[in-house]
Amino acid sequence: MAESVERLRQRVEELEQELARERIRRSEGDGHCGRTRIQQMSDEVVDSNPYSRLMALKRMGIVSDYERIRTYAVAIVGVGGVGSVTAEMLTRCGIGKLLLFDYDKVELANMNRLFFQPYQAGLSKVHAAEHTLRNINPDVLFEVHNYNITTVEHFEHFMNRIRISYVRGRNGGLEEGQPVDLVLSCVDNFEARMAINTIFLCSPGCPGTHSVDQAGLELRNPPASASQVLGLKACNELGQTWMESGVSENAVSGHIQLLVPGESACFACAPPLVVASNIDEKTLKREGVCAASLPTTMGVVAGILVQNVLKFLLKFGTVSFYLGYNAMQDFFPTMFMKPNPQCDDKNCRKQQEEYKKRAAALPTQEAAPREEAEVVHEDNEWGIELVSEVSEEELKNSSGPVPTLPEGITVAYTVPKKTEDSVSEVTVEDSGESLEDLMAKMKNM
Repeated sequence: MAESVERLRQRVEELEQELARERIRRSEGDGHCGRTRIQQMSDEVVDSNPYSRLMALKRMGIVSDYERIRTYAVAIVGVGGVGSVTAEMLTRCGIGKLLLFDYDKVELANMNRLFFQPYQAGLSKVHAAEHTLRNINPDVLFEVHNYNITTVEHFEHFMNRIRISYVRGRNGGLEEGQPVDLVLSCVDNFEARMAINTIFLCSPGCPGTHSVDQAGLELRNPPASASQVLGLKACNELGQTWMESGVSENAVSGHIQLLVPGESACFACAPPLVVASNIDEKTLKREGVCAASLPTTMGVVAGILVQNVLKFLLKFGTVSFYLGYNAMQDFFPTMFMKPNPQCDDKNCRKQQEEYKKRAAALPTQEAAPREEAEVVHEDNEWGIELVSEVSEEELKNSSGPVPTLPEGITVAYTVPKKTEDSVSEVTVEDSGESLEDLMAKMKNM
């Protein structure tokens, strides 16, 4: 019985993919890509060169080596309102490889957002996105996975695709064996964010047995339940940098965040109230009620996310550890969140210790003591010099006591104490004369 159900499920998937291909053929003719692949980027300024304006960044001194972008692989988890636009921007920038993960399908309700089109309704988001992106830039390598990364049966495969990736090298061939350079979380739920966070905090030496899958990749035997997945902390040597993004339910604010294990706060260091309270997100959803979404907000968040991805990969500018966006006031707050030494995730605490050791091993540059230069007054024809009219002793006597403050904090000034021998107020006796009489006396003087 179980085998029959599995065969039926596989057949349904095959029919769905066949239907997807047929819809694509009908909507776009023979489905042939608009241009051939380009083996090497060129800065030649001609109408037929899709990279001329990107390569201009090198000529203008913004990027030292833009061609290097072809050697990078980026994984995007969640191909929705933010993730799909992020994938499109990276594709147009000529990224080496994109790995797309999502289990959802395109719906007509998604048409208020960017990227997807009505004829793609019913298709899996990753396959619909792959076809559109491949037509935009056939030079990019694509790998798509239509499943939920938080389920036990898919969690292990997701980790291994992140751990070992294939990118196109400078010579046009495929290079393998390296993890992806960056993972972008564009999901709309905290469960997936916590799963990604857990993976990238893992350290070497986790317990677990090994096996080999059909592709020859070394795996660890998967745990029996999701709680065991989180309990074992994925057990892979992935301590990897990733970026997280999100848009609020009222659609007028969003943010991006760079998470470097050990250096910056992980997603568990300061968890949202829903996560900290162990509340099941599914219980918060109400029938007939949905979150708002604006293509403008999602486009802004995707734009600043990709901008920081490019800065991170190509080493230019300053990468924001946290950058928010408030559409109501056009406000972009930034900040840096230090890791929590009491983080609930033990792997985060371990990463913090390892980061401290690496930082301590780096050569320190001692700042040379600053010598205050003697003030020299310029000569002038009047022989005027600037001198203090108050001696150091008089200044000290006129100042109040300095309060006890923590190290590094000083006061700009102190309030002097009131002395008993202070000059008494001078009073003038009333002469009884009117204002007119006084004015008349002044005129006669």
